[in-house]
Amino acid sequence: MMAAAWPLSAVAGLLPASLSLTLLLVTLVSILVLGAAAVFFEHIRKIGCMHSLERSAVSDAFFEDPNSLKKVPCPSVFDPPEKYISLIVPAYNEEHRLPEALTETLNYLKRRSTADKSFSYEVLIVDDGSTDRTSKVAFGFVKQHKIDNVRVLLLGRNHGKGEAVRKGMLHSRGELLLMLDADGATKVTDLEKLEAQVHALAKKAKSSPGTSTSSSHNLSDVEIAVFGSRAHLEKQALATRKWYRNFLMKGFHLVVLLTAGPGIKDTQCGFKMFTRAAARKLFTNIRLKRWCFDVELVYLCKRLRIPMIEVSVNWTEIPGSKVRMTSIMHMVFELLLIKVGYGLGIWKMYS
Repeated sequence: MMAAAWPLSAVAGLLPASLSLTLLLVTLVSILVLGAAAVFFEHIRKIGCMHSLERSAVSDAFFEDPNSLKKVPCPSVFDPPEKYISLIVPAYNEEHRLPEALTETLNYLKRRSTADKSFSYEVLIVDDGSTDRTSKVAFGFVKQHKIDNVRVLLLGRNHGKGEAVRKGMLHSRGELLLMLDADGATKVTDLEKLEAQVHALAKKAKSSPGTSTSSSHNLSDVEIAVFGSRAHLEKQALATRKWYRNFLMKGFHLVVLLTAGPGIKDTQCGFKMFTRAAARKLFTNIRLKRWCFDVELVYLCKRLRIPMIEVSVNWTEIPGSKVRMTSIMHMVFELLLIKVGYGLGIWKMYS
């Protein structure tokens, strides 16, 4: 006759107290680890599900004309280009820094379009749920420069810089698409450095032996990504930062290297240019909405075989642009999401 199983409490009573305590701790730690893993993988799964829904709703957005108050349907990155270049400016509570940066940017674009009639542009300000007067400031520039040249996309609530950039890219009209920060840390004139590299890479791609003679010769149809870089300023930055900030940044760069691999020294510079074809592929795949979407872009470029190059740009640290300690912790968490989400095939890539 089979003996009845002993209850766990009876078994524990036969063990030494120290061993019983060890078993209890191991059990508790296991429960915590498994629980955290379950929450983590559910978070990855939800991001994947939300991404699938967002991919199918690229055109479900509107601009508002502040003059007529009419809603203008947003274009799609899948439409043919209507402008030479689009500048995407993500903004969150930037009412004080945005005016100077936009004034400098639009003055440059107007001078260039006056000198070159083939140069057309648009500036798209994406208000990421600001709680200050950012949208009012932005609409002031729309009234001044007309909605064909300046547009404002309101996200309603704060999603994160990555989502603001993604929405801007998906609703732009340019052959070339440039993202730049609202604080004006990088001079807009440096876009010419990135632009030159795009044209050089496009020319090289079109003249390569494997290119079909029937292939499109439009700049917007060639997949290229050019990343602005502050890597040449690193020594100066190390000398002026606090030691603990240097320690954290070095650690972060190491984790980035392990996640995305070598190739781009400065993934976090907010000055990046893409051809329309590259933006279409990258920003319909990207999932991260906050700090580490830049790292995900590098990762996707490698996996999707989109040529990328790094170009040094001028950069000035603007007051109020500090990264918080909590943000760094969240960045590390997002890097782990990239590694696990793509590494285990939970996040699919679409070409």
